Amino acid sequence: MLHRMKTEEQIRRQLEQIRGSLDERGRREWAASEAMALGYGGVALVHRATGLAPVTIGKGIRELKAREGQPEPEGPRRVRRPGGGRPRKADTDPTLVADLEQLVDPVTRGDPESPLRWTVKSLRRLSTELKAKGHDVSRSLVSRLLKFLGYSLQANRKTLEGANHPDRNTQFEHINARTERQLQAGNPAISVDTKKKELVGPFKNGGRELRPKGGPEKVRVHDFVDRELGKANPYGVYDIGANTGWVNVGITSDTAEFAVESIRRWWYSEGRHAYPQATELLITADCGGSNGYRTRLWKLELQGLADELGFLISVCHLPPGTSKWNKIEHRLFSFISMNWRGKPLISLDVIVKMIAATTTTEGLTVHCELDDNLYEKGRKVTDAEMATINLVPDNFHGEWNYTIRPRRSQCKPHSPDRLVS
Repeated sequence: MLHRMKTEEQIRRQLEQIRGSLDERGRREWAASEAMALGYGGVALVHRATGLAPVTIGKGIRELKAREGQPEPEGPRRVRRPGGGRPRKADTDPTLVADLEQLVDPVTRGDPESPLRWTVKSLRRLSTELKAKGHDVSRSLVSRLLKFLGYSLQANRKTLEGANHPDRNTQFEHINARTERQLQAGNPAISVDTKKKELVGPFKNGGRELRPKGGPEKVRVHDFVDRELGKANPYGVYDIGANTGWVNVGITSDTAEFAVESIRRWWYSEGRHAYPQATELLITADCGGSNGYRTRLWKLELQGLADELGFLISVCHLPPGTSKWNKIEHRLFSFISMNWRGKPLISLDVIVKMIAATTTTEGLTVHCELDDNLYEKGRKVTDAEMATINLVPDNFHGEWNYTIRPRRSQCKPHSPDRLVS
């Protein structure tokens, strides 16, 4: 079809001939007219030929369509809205905008019918990569340039939670108050949860990373479990006061026994050193799963841990349908996912090392270990065993908030050396 339409070179030469007589709005509307005349693919072709952003061409198309059949207004026309325009730095650094678009373009998302685009790269990462190319930029400047180019930094928004519990907000306030009192008393407060299970092997992992052009890392076409490598089951413990993470990577089922064992290992590895005078451990957890408030084995295993440590263990569960608000999700797990995005998790050793390598500029550090124990799935807890649990429910929603006291007659502290791998 090239013989029936203008080429990029022809459009580029045409713009050079008339550029001097066009203001900003004129260039926009001329480019929009050319794109409309070319039909399908016209916006992309004009963008490549002129360097004008697709969102700018799209704006020109909308302006032309809005004026169809309308008389031209009298008097001088406004070229741009008050306060609008290209940031000054882009004028003194002519390759800055082009380099920024080159960095953003491979990970650009957006509706082709909408002028809004967004990128999955952070402002910090973009500014760092631009500095590596020789540009003197800050995160705020990158933000202004992206806005100028029609970009917005966004993510999927979870809004469909189902029915809200009437005491949801009150429970959050209760958890926050308990956490503050716990930290002020010098006691540990942790957020716990199981991260999504991960296939071990050369499987595709979401996200993109810089690699030599034309040399993507090869992975399997189908995501079938490798029977020899299996799955990794990371259980995380986030220390709210210290901003540190501890992850226990299991190889079997996500059970309540595995969850409490992960907390036990965190205590002997990190907690007892950070809180030598602790008299109580506060755990915030989701309402369901291996650490759910209805899980009998969770409470029985916590009773064993309380007997072992010799002090109180209090638990506050998040209200139903609010697991995304668990602190461990956005203070630990999200950074782990960003750290290994685009990298196949080819072995358990690689998973452990990449989790342990996770850090943030706010000071987050993460310790990770492999747990090769086998945990029985579907283990039942009898009524007689439940009767032995020294559980004291809180006055407010005792099913969500409760304290497990050690049974003094059964306190048998174990040597921490047994947990050293």
